[in-house]
Amino acid sequence: MHVDSCGTEKIGQWEMLPDTCLLHIFKYLSDDERSKAALVCHHWHNIMRMPCLWRCRSFHFSGHRSLKPSEYVAAKGYAENLGVFLESLEVTVCPPRSMVVAQRLHSTICALLNALVRVKAPLKSLSILRLELDRSSWDRGLRNVVVDKLIYFLLRSASRLNNICLNGMRIGTPLGLELISAIIQNQRSLSPLCGLSLDLKGFFSNSVPNHLNLNIPHMLQQLQGLTHLGLSYSCLSDELLLALSQSNRARRYKYGRGNILQRFSLFCTQNEPHQQVVQGYSWASLVSSCPDLKVILTVEQVIDSQQLVRILLPEIPLMVYNMTAFYSADENWNAKPLLRNMLPCYRHSLQSLTLDLSNRRKSLDDELLELVNVCECLIDLRIWAFLDVRTVGKLLNIRLTKKMSLNKIRVRIYTMAENTEEQEYQLKEVLSPFCYPPELQFLAVICPFI
Repeated sequence: MHVDSCGTEKIGQWEMLPDTCLLHIFKYLSDDERSKAALVCHHWHNIMRMPCLWRCRSFHFSGHRSLKPSEYVAAKGYAENLGVFLESLEVTVCPPRSMVVAQRLHSTICALLNALVRVKAPLKSLSILRLELDRSSWDRGLRNVVVDKLIYFLLRSASRLNNICLNGMRIGTPLGLELISAIIQNQRSLSPLCGLSLDLKGFFSNSVPNHLNLNIPHMLQQLQGLTHLGLSYSCLSDELLLALSQSNRARRYKYGRGNILQRFSLFCTQNEPHQQVVQGYSWASLVSSCPDLKVILTVEQVIDSQQLVRILLPEIPLMVYNMTAFYSADENWNAKPLLRNMLPCYRHSLQSLTLDLSNRRKSLDDELLELVNVCECLIDLRIWAFLDVRTVGKLLNIRLTKKMSLNKIRVRIYTMAENTEEQEYQLKEVLSPFCYPPELQFLAVICPFI
């Protein structure tokens, strides 16, 4: 309501907005901005007190010593005052570089978890990302207290979690198994029909070959309702796949296909053990127990063809494949076996493909085009590589003539030339004859190779 120059009261446009629209707008405001907005009028004040505005929250803590203590205090204050509404919490940590920052992080996380238990926060989703507890800045005492406090939260809180992400925690195997045991006990308070999404990529220390530890398959086998699982490839073994197969077969028999493993995400990097041999029959056994299983595989800097052959077994129902080899020190590496022999095995299942390759000395244009041509289910394609500009036109021609479901195409063409004007002109000429359908999201750019 406002008063015009004639003294007449009129209703403003903001006051005409329905509560649903105001709630949607207020969700994008910071805590300080919400506090100020609550002072505008009684109506806005009442809307700002609605629980739906406070159900999801994320905090980011820097690993630098210069971080203001107020950011830590704000996290604790939010849990104490608004934790009773909180259903989804994400804490992202920039790994601490000093013991002083690690101590501050330790105090904040412990206070945050204590407050959530005290107010009986109804959390359904919890993410704590990139703690990296194997860093030297975390001494043994701090590391153990943080893990113990998280176990305490899982066992004592009112939260009934169906989504847990501990990506990048990097703790030793004994502590990690204790934490998984607490997750299992937390899940027992839920209905067996409630699905669980568990992301443990980078959960264990990357210096340990966890595929040799038989306690890991035994523990993961006990998780009820596990529908989405994320692991580092260093944990993968025949024993793990067979254990998951056995538990999912039993759940499928008892509860049906809707309560079994549906997504299996694996992260493989050169910095973690990945040389273990996994048999195809183990994957086949898991697929027989989980007919709807889709696998998401991310590979970073693992470029040796013999190692990739051991990883990319044809029995895997691969839906998403992401690979980064851009920073490879081996300039003689050849991606042709991957494109020509390995990935075509997944032509009936592969839906998303991302490749970042430094193939400066070897052309991959023909192999890439043939791979796209045979992949029947491809929806999303992202290629960053040294390519002929004309390849982009051929790629578009395949998409348009075959009427594929490939509706997202991103191509970054690397070049050694500092001045890219000539290649950009060539790309413009190649693309000018094409008329894109409205559903196609297409982008192609020239990028200097750095």
